[in-house]
Amino acid sequence: MRKHESREDYLVAILQVSNEKDFVRSIDVARAMSFSKPSVSIAMTKLSDEKLIKIDQKGHIHLTEEGYNIASKVYERHKKVAKLLVSLGVSEETAYEDACKLEHDFSDETWQIIKKHIENVIGKID
Repeated sequence: MRKHESREDYLVAILQVSNEKDFVRSIDVARAMSFSKPSVSIAMTKLSDEKLIKIDQKGHIHLTEEGYNIASKVYERHKKVAKLLVSLGVSEETAYEDACKLEHDFSDETWQIIKKHIENVIGKID
């Protein structure tokens, strides 16, 4: 996995956990990603150094505006690509696995065209 993919996956995991819980801790991210706590702790330090997250005194993780923007963009791509693949007949499990592989690599230009096509074919997806 390339560095930016890993970073984006962590940011999306933080976003998803924050949508389900009042606060996000490293252990929550570790559970969501099925990673070890030490691996997540190292990643959180790097994300903090990159100013993509903030960690408060209680150890709660918060996405910065930049971190949130990255996470939202990747998560939107993931959901829409997975739904498109399912609509084409791909099993849901495979569609979500493949969406994880594809969500990181589209250029913005290509993504906008794919997104428009998805919305024309299967409607808007939240």
